[in-house]
Amino acid sequence: MSHNTFGHLFRVTTFGESHGPAIGCVVDGTPPGLTLTEADLQRDLDRRRPGQSRHTTQRREPDRARLLSGVFEGRTTGTPIAVLIENTDQRSKDYGDIAETYRPGHADYTYDAKYGLRDYRGGGRSSARETATRVAAGAIARRVLGAGITVRGALVRIGEDALDLPRDAWDWDQVDANPLFCPDAATAERWGALMDRVRKAGSSIGAVVQVEAEGVPPGLGAPLYGKLDQDIASALMSINAVKGVEIGAGFGAAALSGEDNADEMVPGPDGRPAFLSNHAGGILGGLSSGQTIVARFAVKPTSSILTPRRTVTRQGTATEIVTRGRHDPCVGIRAVPVGEAMLACVLADHLLRHRAQCGAVAAARRDTDG
Repeated sequence: MSHNTFGHLFRVTTFGESHGPAIGCVVDGTPPGLTLTEADLQRDLDRRRPGQSRHTTQRREPDRARLLSGVFEGRTTGTPIAVLIENTDQRSKDYGDIAETYRPGHADYTYDAKYGLRDYRGGGRSSARETATRVAAGAIARRVLGAGITVRGALVRIGEDALDLPRDAWDWDQVDANPLFCPDAATAERWGALMDRVRKAGSSIGAVVQVEAEGVPPGLGAPLYGKLDQDIASALMSINAVKGVEIGAGFGAAALSGEDNADEMVPGPDGRPAFLSNHAGGILGGLSSGQTIVARFAVKPTSSILTPRRTVTRQGTATEIVTRGRHDPCVGIRAVPVGEAMLACVLADHLLRHRAQCGAVAAARRDTDG
């Protein structure tokens, strides 16, 4: 299997399967001298970890990250950073009945068609279990970005029920205070009741996640084929079960007039333009504008449900299937820290690329302006 690596200067390779002994990642390109400990990784891994509420899969994985290389005395050495996360709560027997049967909505058939075999135990590499490695890499990316850039995310829709609250009224403290990553306590309570109904019905539901980055300097990105929004969209689309991505106003921009969509500018107090709106989502011409970067992605309903579905076996025989075991009734919930991680990795990669190409330009401008 190819294409297990993403990024250019900040480069991440992930490995492992859902029901193998471990999963992990190797992060290459991290500058030396950054403070990094296993605790830095654990905070984000704990936010993604399964089994923390009744709304997620009850698979109990501690997701303890071990730093195997690339760190000495609490600082990065500049060499590849290897992270290992052991799998401790696999129940492969839950999948024995579907070893010869394709699950609708899963990658069973396509993996079999491409490779001539598949790991039916939880989906192998196609399992959302793999996203823990991305979250670990994202924690390292945050160290590269530094304290001046903040990456965060929230759930903004479950099924047909969208968060009906202006962006400037969100309570970011609430995101970590409830199990649904919702920036509004009342909405989180309503969503909790909805999730209870979905779970009791043995069904599943989709969601929309919004991720943001504040403090991003202008100029990150590379036209024409390395646009920042292009790479963000690609990274978010690579997350399991994601079926759509939009930047800024996204598809809503098609309903706006040119006057409404244009992000007007006025002189800012720091000499840079101050924008009066952010329909562009912080990216113009593929380059960061200095505004908050805003992206949203849609996560489909979990395909593993208790309702019988028609399918076929590997031999082409018609049958029905009920997918049992431990599954997220809404996989979009735990996708919030995954989306944050992928955005952080893209920004870290582009920050290093920008420094490599344009660091001298920035220095010259400071000398001229100073």
